[in-house]
Amino acid sequence: MSDNRDGKRTARDRLAVEREKQKAADKRRRTLIVGASVVCVLGLAAVIGVLAANAGKEKGGQKAGPVVAPSGAQGKDSLAIPVGKDGAKSTLTVWEDLRCPACQAFEVAYRPTLHELVDSGKLRIDYHLVRLIDGNLGGTGSLRAANAAACAQDAGRFRDYHDVLYANQPKETDDAFSDNAKLIELSGKVSGLNTPAFQKCVKDGTHDSWVNKSHKAFQGGGFTGTPTVLLGGKNIYQDQTMTPAKLKQMVEAAAHG
Repeated sequence: MSDNRDGKRTARDRLAVEREKQKAADKRRRTLIVGASVVCVLGLAAVIGVLAANAGKEKGGQKAGPVVAPSGAQGKDSLAIPVGKDGAKSTLTVWEDLRCPACQAFEVAYRPTLHELVDSGKLRIDYHLVRLIDGNLGGTGSLRAANAAACAQDAGRFRDYHDVLYANQPKETDDAFSDNAKLIELSGKVSGLNTPAFQKCVKDGTHDSWVNKSHKAFQGGGFTGTPTVLLGGKNIYQDQTMTPAKLKQMVEAAAHG
C-alpha cells in the first residue's frame, strides 16, 4: 500500500516538474517572440530610414540638396544665365535643353548673329536650362550637361562652353552627356575651364537642384517645347518668317530707337 502511494507521489512530482519545465519553455518562447518582433520593427525602421535617406540623396540621377544658382545668375529665382550687357535695349530669353537637336539647329543658324549683337552691346540673352529630353527619352544627359554649363558660368566661361556642347552634341537618343568624364573632357576645348574647381562642380552635381527648379519654371510657364525663344514676350522661334537677318534688324532698330 505504501509502495502504491509512493508511486503516485512520484508520478505527481514528475508531472509537476514537467509542468514547470513547460512553463519555463513557454516563457522563453514568449520572450523570443517579443524580442524577434522588436528586432523586426527596428529592422523595418532602419530600412525605412535608409530608403528615405537614399530618396533624399538622389532622384532621377541628381543629388538632392539646396538650390545653388551659378555665379551671376539673374531674373526670378536667379534662374537665368545672362550673356551680354545689362544695358542692352533688347533681351532674348532662351529656354533650351543641351541634349535637344532643335536647340542645336537654332544655335547653328543664329549663333553668328547672336554673338555679333551681344558683342556690340545691342542684345542680352537670358539662358534658361531645362531637361526635357531626359523626361521624354530617359537618361540624365540634359541634367548633367546643364549642371556642367552652370559650372562653366561659375568660371566665367559659359558662352564658350555652351558653344562647345552644341558643337559636340550627341544624337538625341544617345545619352552621352550623362557621363561627367565626357563633359569634363569637352571643357578642355575652352581655355582655362578645365580646372579642379570645375571638375568638382561637375562631379558633385553642384547645380542639379537649380537645373530642376529651372525645369519646373519651364513647365509652369506653359511652354510646349525647346527651344522657346522669346523677344518682347513673343516666341520668335515659332515665327516661320523669322531669320537671323530679320532678328538682327529688329534688335538694331530697338537699339537706335
